[in-house]
Amino acid sequence: MSQRDLAIRAEGLVKHFKDVKAVDGVDLEVPAGTVYGVLGPNGAGKTTTVRMLATLLRPDAGNATVFGRDLLADAAAVRSQVSLTGQYASLDEDLTGIENLILLSRLYGYAKPAARERGAELLEAFGLSHAAGKQVKAFSGGMRRRLDIAASIIVTPKLLFLDEPTTGLDPRSRNQVWDVVRTIVAEGTTVLLTTQYLEEADQLAGRIAVIDTGRVIAEGTPGQLKSSVGAGSIRVRLHHADQRVHAQKVLAEALGAEVELDDDPVSVTARLSPGRDTAAQGAEALGELARAGVLVDDFSLGQPSLDEVFLALTNRVQA
Repeated sequence: MSQRDLAIRAEGLVKHFKDVKAVDGVDLEVPAGTVYGVLGPNGAGKTTTVRMLATLLRPDAGNATVFGRDLLADAAAVRSQVSLTGQYASLDEDLTGIENLILLSRLYGYAKPAARERGAELLEAFGLSHAAGKQVKAFSGGMRRRLDIAASIIVTPKLLFLDEPTTGLDPRSRNQVWDVVRTIVAEGTTVLLTTQYLEEADQLAGRIAVIDTGRVIAEGTPGQLKSSVGAGSIRVRLHHADQRVHAQKVLAEALGAEVELDDDPVSVTARLSPGRDTAAQGAEALGELARAGVLVDDFSLGQPSLDEVFLALTNRVQA
């Protein structure tokens, strides 16, 4: 991928804190105009990586560019293009929603009428107009996160770092934040998202880097990562429970794979072979069952979940 197509290119980023190597040679290529997920457990080095890329920490080794600007040699130009929303809301709880946005707009250089106009525009865009006059201390967790992200885009950045933006939120609030992220990206901003929530990365990110012990241990699209740890599976529900053992034998011979009897008394699940087309294997399996006289009511094809990917990758590193 050419430099002009990248929001971030990082090579060999390293950061020590005394005797602890928090980041140990991270390489990243983040395509512009996308959501790029950085996934990893607590202490993996996600936040430290983000803080380096946002020019808040100086790398001990390695180099990086943000939209072609060198992280160290041109830090001021990098900062002019990025915004960072950390894990905790950076808001004044005694001010109202609109007062927070006006204050920050004024600090960015807006005249007072323009600051009020920008604040009102953002509150409406983030579904917070009804809370414009309410003190932030009375906001729910989801409302605070949306206001915090709104504050991050008073001046629309080319690159927005979202560091675990939905930590501690309930599912409804999390979905609201996801909608906000999609809207921001649709309007042209690149988002680098760190998260511990596997579903969040799966829902939002076009590509994902999995970080553990300060290193990138896997990178790719969600589909590529799922394929990397094994094949998918086919689950078949039968019309007659007494055909289940026969179906298990037919599938085992057709697919050359282990076939499990599910808790459901009329279903079986078979792992598909890696490296072969999933749909083709599914069609072959159903054809063999039909030829063997096994009646099928329903079937489903599935890939490994991102949870399985994460556990397989991090366990592999620890081993």
